[in-house]
Amino acid sequence: MLFLDINDSGFDQKFSAILSRGEESGRDVEQVVLDIIADVRARGDNAVLELSRRFDRVEAVSVADLEVTAAEIEAAFALVSADDIAALRLAVARVTRFHEKQKQQTWLSTEEPDIMLGQKVTPLTRVGIYVPGGKASYPSSVIMNAVPARVAGVGEIIMVAPAPGGEISPHVLVAASLSGVDRIFRIGGAQAVAALAYGTATIPRVDKITGPGNIYVATAKKLVFGQVGIDMIAGPSEILVINDGSGNPAHIAADLLSQAEHDELASSILITTDRAFAEKVAVEVEHQLTSLSRETIARASWEKYGAIIVADTLAEVIAFSNRIAPEHLELAVEDPFAILSQITNAGAIFMGHWTPEAAGDYLAGPNHTLPTGGTSRFFSPLSVDDFVKKSSIVYLSQGGLERLGKDIVRIAALEGLEAHGRSVSVRLEKIA
Repeated sequence: MLFLDINDSGFDQKFSAILSRGEESGRDVEQVVLDIIADVRARGDNAVLELSRRFDRVEAVSVADLEVTAAEIEAAFALVSADDIAALRLAVARVTRFHEKQKQQTWLSTEEPDIMLGQKVTPLTRVGIYVPGGKASYPSSVIMNAVPARVAGVGEIIMVAPAPGGEISPHVLVAASLSGVDRIFRIGGAQAVAALAYGTATIPRVDKITGPGNIYVATAKKLVFGQVGIDMIAGPSEILVINDGSGNPAHIAADLLSQAEHDELASSILITTDRAFAEKVAVEVEHQLTSLSRETIARASWEKYGAIIVADTLAEVIAFSNRIAPEHLELAVEDPFAILSQITNAGAIFMGHWTPEAAGDYLAGPNHTLPTGGTSRFFSPLSVDDFVKKSSIVYLSQGGLERLGKDIVRIAALEGLEAHGRSVSVRLEKIA
């Protein structure tokens, strides 16, 4: 773990390892992923089946056997406690309510009497959602990807999830059912992304793929973009906590470790104006690490990509945060609303000492699929907008074309596009 002063010489160089984590491994896997995509495109179901056997130890005669049945989903409900089901229902309800507020409607403008303009909002026909597995079970990822798609009105939601040994967590299956997923396949990795992007005899081709995954999944999404839409390229998880010396060091330490336990590449950073507070947090992190069931993962993340940074002023802290553009940003300060307007880059912002990042992960309402690796400078959280497309509507009456026609022809001539101008002038000539 780095303990740094933001004004120390060499700060940027020391901190750069955290910002560039995962980049080398991303380049290393690209050729492997290209080969997998090419194999799935060429051999379809047969490739998916062989790759699933190799990577996930899934024994199946056909890809159809990898589809989860209604009976399996019913059995999953029997395996999950009533309290767990109630918590997942609450999450679905709250996430649905939040995303309902994001819906946009088709609109038409008739401000001009001879011209009508507008925008048509159309849900995507079919989407694929990737739900990660392996290191943990993530029913929350099902909810965060499927619910906005359902709210948007997507015609069909196809879910893929890695199933080591052929088993998917019953909690994931319950979450999928509650969230409105239509079909579920026990496949993961780059082969799942390729199957969704290009389609096979069994797995339907989709219009867009959303959801986080490991480096192979992220690379595959990047490589099939253009063939299908994607939400974003998700990198390792990260949290930045801004602090002014107020609050409980144990709370901050717990928040930092909530990200560190994701995986070894996750990054947890505290930046504060109070050195004594920073030192207390460092001690508390070490104390809490020993009691975590995922201590090995969390410790590896904390020791390699964790940092505690001390700054002189809150202005320095905010400038640093905006430069880093974190996925999760906690404003663990006395008055978070006083600095909210100064935050320009963040995937999700958690306000005050009683709003841990985990609240947003599960059921506060906003989406937890967030831009990572500084991409919150230009990406937004997953939303209903990701599951619709928008078409412009243009209607000109004869009078409208007569009124605008000469200027349309003039601009076409400026660009040297004679046929463009003629498509207007030929109509005006006939009118004359």
